[in-house]
Amino acid sequence: MSNTYTIAGATGDWEIVMGLEIHAQVVSNAKLFSGAATAFGAAPNTQVSLVDAAMPGMLPVINQHVVEQAVRTGLGLNAEINLWSRFDRKNYFYPDLPQGYQISQFQYPIVGEGEIECERDDGSRFKVGIERLHLEQDAGKSIHDLDPSHTYVDLNRSGVALMEIVSRPHIRSPEEASAYVSKMRTIVRYLGTCGGDMEKGQLRADVNVSVCKPGQYEKFRETGDFSHLGTRCEIKNVNSLRFIRQAIEYEAKRQIDIIEEGGTIDQETRLFDANTGVTRSMRSKEEAHDYRYFPDPDLLPLELQQDWVDQIRANLPELPDQKRERFKSELGLSEYDASVLAADKDRADYFETVAEGRDAKLASNWVNNELFGRLNKEGMGINDSPVSAQQLGGLVALIKDGTISGKIAKDVFEILWSEGGDPAQIVEDRGLKQVTDTGAIEAVIDQLIADNPDQAASVKEKPKAMGWFVGQVMKAMQGKANPQAVNQILKDKLGL
Repeated sequence: MSNTYTIAGATGDWEIVMGLEIHAQVVSNAKLFSGAATAFGAAPNTQVSLVDAAMPGMLPVINQHVVEQAVRTGLGLNAEINLWSRFDRKNYFYPDLPQGYQISQFQYPIVGEGEIECERDDGSRFKVGIERLHLEQDAGKSIHDLDPSHTYVDLNRSGVALMEIVSRPHIRSPEEASAYVSKMRTIVRYLGTCGGDMEKGQLRADVNVSVCKPGQYEKFRETGDFSHLGTRCEIKNVNSLRFIRQAIEYEAKRQIDIIEEGGTIDQETRLFDANTGVTRSMRSKEEAHDYRYFPDPDLLPLELQQDWVDQIRANLPELPDQKRERFKSELGLSEYDASVLAADKDRADYFETVAEGRDAKLASNWVNNELFGRLNKEGMGINDSPVSAQQLGGLVALIKDGTISGKIAKDVFEILWSEGGDPAQIVEDRGLKQVTDTGAIEAVIDQLIADNPDQAASVKEKPKAMGWFVGQVMKAMQGKANPQAVNQILKDKLGL
């Protein structure tokens, strides 16, 4: 099966080539070079130190925890950790960047090449190379809608630590781009290095899109020569998986139309407008855009000890791919169930609590189907679930040991959802226990056969007619009869 994504143009098929730059805000109580707080939602300009405001004579001091978080992320991306790296000044004027330059890593990043494996919607996998991860400080925020003639500046975000993770141009479709960002978000959340909340701007992506004719990408992969690929445009700061797909689809078609009409693509930076679904030009971006990078004179190069890096590696948590494989090999889950559960840390943690010491496949069915079906319907996340993992685990145990049937379990789940409580107590108090007393079941079946001799006789010719008897027994016993026992006794009595 080919996973090549093509777009039909007037002159034939086209393919997309993409590389993404993900900006991930580092989980840290303080900023990259100052002690100012980083909590989300604070009143404007209340989390700004003299360093962030670039007051004269203020010197940046590196935050060791942020460095550790960058190394941890690099290790989670199977990437090379550079024991020597350097901070440079990237000079540009922007109203919400008080220094007039951004401290970033240019030539010598803290993390070098790595690779991650991602999954498409159909379950097939693909690998994306990581070119680098570097640390840099975020800029502040300009607010244009408080006054018709003034722009307000909030510097709370100024100086917040960011990891910029740059991929190779190995991404070939809108679906792959969103799968890559989703996997990256899963990894950083497992590692605890970035919250990954795209709505709060904790993780955002710049998407570099170019188009080429079929066969050109393979030539690029063989030679490494970018001339085989089209001119790329960068779509800045896309902050949702859905918008990433929409922006790429629009941008690829826009480029194809221009080329087919005889035009050329200008290398530029564009913005995606979520309301209209189109990308629009923000600024032209020539390769020679001169940020006048030079080593920051206030910061020494960053030198790490190998044994410190090894210690961080030794304390890495289990990552999503490892968890997925363990769910399959140790708990016997299917590829699909294991992938769905491992793809989100909160979901995986919830499932592991439900499954602990219990039937893992049954636990997985209840978490993936019943619980998530209901959460999605109510528009809720796992952390808002009114049914705790302990409660659901108790319910799974009652099904497994035959105390209740799967059907009654759905009623108990309903009670847990709306009223809470202990599953075993609910079953006890409401008399919902499954009847496995074969004598009681036999008595009901004998009565039914005696009352319906013709139907009992016809079952031999039409075995499917036994379903009617099963339904009648369940009705007579208010759904509490053990279905396996009912089926077995009916088969014996009806001579099937």
